[in-house]
Amino acid sequence: MGNSNMDFGGKASGRLLARLLVGTALGASMLTAAAPTSVAHAQSATRAQNINLPAQPLGQSLKQLAAQTGLQIAFGTAEIGGASAPAVSGNLSPEQALQSLLAGSGLNYRFTGPNTVSVQSAAASAATGGLSVSANGAVVLDTIDVTTMGSGGSVNNVQITAEDLAQKAPADLQEVFANEPKVAVGGSTSSSQKVYVQGIEENNLAVTVDGARQNNKVFHHNTTNLIDPSLLKAVSVDAGVAPADAGPGALGGSIAYETKDARDLLEPGKSLGGLVTGTYDFNSKTSTVGLSAYGMKDGFEFFGYLNFAKGDNYTGGDGKVIDGTSANLLSGIGKVAYQAENGHRFELSHEQLRDDAPRPFRANMGSITNPKKGEVPIRDYTLDRSSTVFTYTDESPEGWWDPKVVIAYTSARVEIPIYPAPTYQGIGKTESFNGKAENRFAFDIGTVTAGFDFYKDKAHLDAKSDTSTEHASNVGIYAQARLEPWERTRLSFGARGDNQWFEGTKGQKWTNAGLSGNISGEYDIIPDFLTAKAGYSHVWAGVPLAENFIMNPNWNYGAGPKPVTSDNLTAGLLATYEGFTLEGSIFRTDIYDARTPRYGVGLGIQTRDVRSQGFTISGGYDWGAGNVSVKYANIDVTIDGKPADSDTGTYLVTPVGQIITLSAVHQFDDWGVKVGGDVEIALEDKLLKGHEVVNIFAEYQPESHPNLTFRGEVKNLFDEDYASRATYGQEFTNVNPLLEPGRSFRLSATAKF
Repeated sequence: MGNSNMDFGGKASGRLLARLLVGTALGASMLTAAAPTSVAHAQSATRAQNINLPAQPLGQSLKQLAAQTGLQIAFGTAEIGGASAPAVSGNLSPEQALQSLLAGSGLNYRFTGPNTVSVQSAAASAATGGLSVSANGAVVLDTIDVTTMGSGGSVNNVQITAEDLAQKAPADLQEVFANEPKVAVGGSTSSSQKVYVQGIEENNLAVTVDGARQNNKVFHHNTTNLIDPSLLKAVSVDAGVAPADAGPGALGGSIAYETKDARDLLEPGKSLGGLVTGTYDFNSKTSTVGLSAYGMKDGFEFFGYLNFAKGDNYTGGDGKVIDGTSANLLSGIGKVAYQAENGHRFELSHEQLRDDAPRPFRANMGSITNPKKGEVPIRDYTLDRSSTVFTYTDESPEGWWDPKVVIAYTSARVEIPIYPAPTYQGIGKTESFNGKAENRFAFDIGTVTAGFDFYKDKAHLDAKSDTSTEHASNVGIYAQARLEPWERTRLSFGARGDNQWFEGTKGQKWTNAGLSGNISGEYDIIPDFLTAKAGYSHVWAGVPLAENFIMNPNWNYGAGPKPVTSDNLTAGLLATYEGFTLEGSIFRTDIYDARTPRYGVGLGIQTRDVRSQGFTISGGYDWGAGNVSVKYANIDVTIDGKPADSDTGTYLVTPVGQIITLSAVHQFDDWGVKVGGDVEIALEDKLLKGHEVVNIFAEYQPESHPNLTFRGEVKNLFDEDYASRATYGQEFTNVNPLLEPGRSFRLSATAKF
């Protein structure tokens, strides 16, 4: 790759060796601890956890089991029919709960991957052969240890489950995506972090929170989507190829964030519950407190969560205090829902986040050596993001009726003082009214999801003479099939058509339309061992709105801005054997006519062509009580055929290069102790410095008080002085990048009641 240049010489090699030794020791210690442990066919499905399912229709119970455990359950509504399920609650493994639900129903289940299972009728199961009967009368098919396509039908998918988030206990998006080298997060504070998937910035992906479209391209020095990880239940990333029902604008894939609700937290047998969390970071003297209350009764549900973080500037690995990095974050979410006995479910939620603190003048940099006249090193930033979502689903679908309706309003707002003097407040705000209505049709060989979606987006800047507004509206129709047409074969393919109306800063209007399509597939070359997979998509995304703070009321759009399109390709092999996995894949994304406007009158429709390509290799072992993994990503990004830089790539791409991650974790059930750690190694190349960072943690849940959890962490154990690989400006001599915190001790406690 163009920017790949390994350098293992001198002082860097010593640091790298030390980090690798720590990573090796972590993995070896976990493997040693796990030596006596037998390997189950699906380790994550055999871990006991609190499960609470009332007596209700079977289809509803299966969906709730999936939501509570992270287990992916595929079933045909025609096969489930009107079957009922008994109440199931207690400290059970997902597989034990599934067995209890299916006992006496005449239905069987088959694990098609470590965390995926298919429920079938007895006739369908018999056709595949190899049946065995479990102790409680449920029929279990022979295990197939093949990871199926991601939940959206992608063959290049990153799933971060509720279990993963509980293990990571993330404080920001960097920690959410830790150990996933194909996903890079730049910026050290929540207010400056941007997510890049295979080098492609998130504005070029279809990003949703609880199904609500996010339109947050406000200010390039700030985060794109302000996310509080404490509110999250799961995250799903389609890297490159995304299905048609992921939403419009999936040029480089999609990211779907899902937040918690009452069903995720309520203890078995209880109708009311609460949660209190407290965390203290000794580096920045930051205290974080979270309070939650939730309940379920007679079909009604409520959930409320409030989180507050307050602290000082942190100290970097060089021992210097990094100004403008203090914490002052307030976030919360409220949900109410009603589910009728016939399965009709109505949910209304509102999420609000606010970050209000002094930041570097350019919040995604430490400083520059040539500031403009009149600039100050620190200025106040106020960021607000809100999302209001109404969702309707049928939790007991029958036949071909399995609908979902989402209607949402989302907004993001940034307020900063504009320099030089006399200063005034500049306010940028984006808004989106969006939604979708779709139905999933179940067939014997799979499902087809079809529907329509829409958005009405607005980007507005309030800044005296530069006050400007752009509008974009879109209506799309789509269909996505997810099928198993033949034995050992899984296919996902779909298409969508979009019609967009765009309005410029002077009220000029243009209408554009286009088609998108995708196809992905997996084939088990050697059943139970080796799977090949590949996917391709072409995406038409219309004209994206410009960033608020560079909009010009006098832009000359000429004949009109060009719609942006992309092509994505991925292919790979996956081998699995008794808990071991080995995977390799290649990918390429080409984005054409990507809009990159600048303030100049003639630059409002400026475009560039982008390419991201590379490969990933990963391996791991899961022994039930723990796991270890090693992952490597080599990502090369170009803009107009030249190596990308983070300035030209604003809102498009960032240089990534080569990244290695190692992680290991083990649960000592007899002691109630979990220990683990991870290592990130970014290899030095022609443009970017390398770094090696080690994090470790230990967690304790006393047997006498299982509602209490205590956790201790050391972030950046060796006090590395570095900036995250995706952080802006590391290639430029006049930029002092925003450095990450140095060694940080963190203590936390959680109490459920």
